[in-house]
Amino acid sequence: MDDNKLAGEESRRAVQHQSVKSQVEGDVNAEIADRASQDPPPGEKQRIEQVAGQFRAKAVDEVVDTEREVGRSRSLARVSQIIDYVFYLIYALLAMRFLLALLAARSTAGFVQFIVAVTNPFYAPFRAL
Repeated sequence: MDDNKLAGEESRRAVQHQSVKSQVEGDVNAEIADRASQDPPPGEKQRIEQVAGQFRAKAVDEVVDTEREVGRSRSLARVSQIIDYVFYLIYALLAMRFLLALLAARSTAGFVQFIVAVTNPFYAPFRAL
């Protein structure tokens, strides 16, 4: 029985707290709206425009800097992709040479000679192994 009383009291307090909170929020929002609708004094209006101009200039500068960084990043990403592509091509050619050697392909065949000629510079450091 005490648990039901306690739960009822707690729910009543929660509802009361929510209504007080809503009323305070409404009062604060109304006060903010009232102050925002009033014209500021002439000196303050000039200061507000000056600060707004400074913020606008900073925002534009930041956007320009960000665009430059994005452009630089794109260029570096493109270079990185090209380098990756070249290395994948070299790996593929070396793998093909390995497979041709594994399958004992005829060394007089034109394709085998082409693969050997292209991969010799990359294969040379490993020849002694």
